[in-house]
Amino acid sequence: MTRIFHKIHRNVLGDVFAACDRELLGKTLEEGEIHFEVRESFYGTEPLSVERLAELLHEFGNVNLVGKKCVGIAIKKGFASESNTIRIKNVPHLQIFRI
Repeated sequence: MTRIFHKIHRNVLGDVFAACDRELLGKTLEEGEIHFEVRESFYGTEPLSVERLAELLHEFGNVNLVGKKCVGIAIKKGFASESNTIRIKNVPHLQIFRI
C-alpha cells in the first residue's frame, strides 16, 4: 500500500514537487507560533511509490516534503541530511531548493 501522496505544481516561475506521508494529509500541525496545514490542494492525493519519489527528487529543484517516510527517503538517498529538516510536533519537514 502506498504511504505517500504527491502533487506537481507547474508554474512559469518554476515547478514545485510536493509530497507528504498519507496519514498527514488534512492534518494541522501546531507548535508554538507555527500553524502548518498539510493541505490536499498543495500535497495532492496521487499515490507515489518509494522508487518514483526518488526519481522525482532527482528531477525537481524545488521540493517540499512533510512526514517521516518521504523525508526519510530524501535523507537516505542523499538529497539532504537530518540537520536540514525542521520538526513540527515531531513531524519532519524538508524543503530543497537547487539552482
